[in-house]
Amino acid sequence: MRVLIVNTAERTGGAAIAANRLLHALNRNGVEARMLVRDRKTDAPEVASIPRSWLLKPKFLWERGVIWMNNSFKKRGIFQVDIANAGTDITGMDEFHWADVIHLHWTNQGFLSLHNLERIFTSGKPVVITMHDQWYFTGICHYSGYCEKYQSQCEKCPMLKGRGTDLARQVFDRKQAMYEGRNVTFVGCSRWMADLARKSRLTQGHTVTNVPNAIDTDVFAPMDKTAARLKFNLPTDKRLILFGAQRITDPRKGFDFLVEACEHINMHHPTLPDKLGVVVLGGDAESVKKALPLPVYTVGYLSEEREIAQLYNAVDLFVTPSLQDNLPNTIVEAMACGVPCVGFDVGGIPEMITHKQDGYVADYCDSIDFAQGIAWCLYEDRAAALGAAARATALAAYSEAAVAARYLDIYQSSLSDN
Repeated sequence: MRVLIVNTAERTGGAAIAANRLLHALNRNGVEARMLVRDRKTDAPEVASIPRSWLLKPKFLWERGVIWMNNSFKKRGIFQVDIANAGTDITGMDEFHWADVIHLHWTNQGFLSLHNLERIFTSGKPVVITMHDQWYFTGICHYSGYCEKYQSQCEKCPMLKGRGTDLARQVFDRKQAMYEGRNVTFVGCSRWMADLARKSRLTQGHTVTNVPNAIDTDVFAPMDKTAARLKFNLPTDKRLILFGAQRITDPRKGFDFLVEACEHINMHHPTLPDKLGVVVLGGDAESVKKALPLPVYTVGYLSEEREIAQLYNAVDLFVTPSLQDNLPNTIVEAMACGVPCVGFDVGGIPEMITHKQDGYVADYCDSIDFAQGIAWCLYEDRAAALGAAARATALAAYSEAAVAARYLDIYQSSLSDN
């Protein structure tokens, strides 16, 4: 079986990382897979990119420009939506003709337009869509928040402030026509995402299921903690918690709640602060350093998986105060390294962390409970058991073999329906 994975980027962003890991998982488990991207970062032979063109950037700017004009000429929020009015036709490429199954991942920001997607759906090849956010089953938004219009009819999107063209309705109706009668299978990375998708009018009549993201559990594995700390010049005499994101200042990542939780620890857990430090991973780590009331150690941006795995092994706890998330790769990575996690009860996070077994699930947006979770997990008598349980969870649910087997079933089913 030959599968073509399609994603905007090869390496940048959570969806790209997940798609790339699936590529390797499939190839190591009996499926011949290739990847097609717009933004290629390596010379890996199994990864191809669309032909470079001076039109790529103008296409992207045109899409943003239309959104900007329909947002009362305001920049705020224009990256929370995508209208897919510009892109590149991939159906004539050799990689497309080679494939038995087309597996779409995150294809926004000027990679594939609605017209390009339509060409894929009408090509006669079965299509599998992995939903890294809600875009494939809403009108134009990546995350709908409290809005439930996508369940019946997206229109007058609350994320756009303008009164011009109803972009949400326009794109929603186009997607409806595009999916109707086509061999399309929708896959959520989490049960939470799949449950949301099932409620959408756009997915009715189609199979909706869920498969978690894969991880190489040989790379992300327990290592010597002292050696890992020395590599990153981290103190060996402190309990360290790790917080990281591609954009730490993104409001969805909940950094302010981490600050509040650390302040609560300072006031109500007097024995902890002197022993505690926060490691911050991300491109803008330095900009948030002063906000935290505990010693902060910034690492900057890491791209190599083995180096990232070493960093997880250098800490005692991973925290993700994310306010809206699907199935964070970071939690999977930490757990595979035997590091317990603390997160809010939102999105796919409670599916990943078993409360007080391999981590702590705090009440949503409750920084005090988040602080309690940090303190509870760092209690020395339970740290080893939590770490072992986290590793066991990762091996059972997220290993390459387990995830590849589940996708193979989906591919075979979609081919038999063709």
